[in-house]
Amino acid sequence: MARHWIAPDFGSPDTWCFEEYDVSAPGPGEVTIRVLAAGVNPADAKHVAAPRPGIEMPVPIGYEISGVLAAIGPGTEIVTGSASVGDEVIAFRVRGGYATEITVPAQKVLRKPAALTHPEAANLLLAGTTAAEMLHVVRAEPGETLLLHGASGAVGVSVLQQAALRGIRVIGTASPSRFDEVRRFGGIPVAHGDGLADRVAAALDAAGAERIDAALDGVGTDEAIDVSQAFVADPSRIVTIAAPAAAAVHGFHAIAGSMPESARFRDGVREHLVELAERGALVVPVARVYPLDQAPQALALLASGHPGGKVALVP
Repeated sequence: MARHWIAPDFGSPDTWCFEEYDVSAPGPGEVTIRVLAAGVNPADAKHVAAPRPGIEMPVPIGYEISGVLAAIGPGTEIVTGSASVGDEVIAFRVRGGYATEITVPAQKVLRKPAALTHPEAANLLLAGTTAAEMLHVVRAEPGETLLLHGASGAVGVSVLQQAALRGIRVIGTASPSRFDEVRRFGGIPVAHGDGLADRVAAALDAAGAERIDAALDGVGTDEAIDVSQAFVADPSRIVTIAAPAAAAVHGFHAIAGSMPESARFRDGVREHLVELAERGALVVPVARVYPLDQAPQALALLASGHPGGKVALVP
């Protein structure tokens, strides 16, 4: 019998249950996936940490997976076209990916990029589509220079790669221990903390750039918001994924996968990101892989703030 993680009530991952459950047979427009890796994201725990409107418990955990097709509903194709049992696939924005097997809508399923391992592929789309949307909403263009807060995180690393492919320069904040990771993906690292504005100005001068054209915030600190506004006067060219309250006050963009407009964009960019990964132009650094039954430990590593890359669960 299949097993999956559920949150029986609102609370921390330590309160979740790893239990047996019956996987429904796929109907028209559905497929069943044997999960070979599940991506681990901060949102997995955040979205069930405290009561939220529209959320009824229990909640199956996990938003993105990689695996193989175990069954296909009648007359069903996945996003990337026809598919057969045994094909390697990924699925994004599903409910209950922390599982050994799951039945999901085929509209959430795409072929797995062959260039990625299953743990890497299971972590491609949540960070990748978020990064793509950040670049989209600030209207980033080739030749421009961006300021990116949180450049060595999962979303930041994807921003760096997607920006580099488009000829966009990125000055990225990180801790000094992560500078090599920022440089690896084409960014110019600067240390966050007191004096950040001066260091950004020095990096801008050293790069021979005239100005910061747009700012992308992946950390949500007052420092990130203040420095972004100091360099970018136009609020339509600032975006955050971590400080929605500040965005509402100051009039810049805040995006999230739960927003309908964000969801539409992210669905639309999935195939492009799969194609980039397929040809090796978009990679997913994975720091650690845990057994599926150790989901709370995996999320504890994420919560530490220093995972060093993406984390995956493997049944």
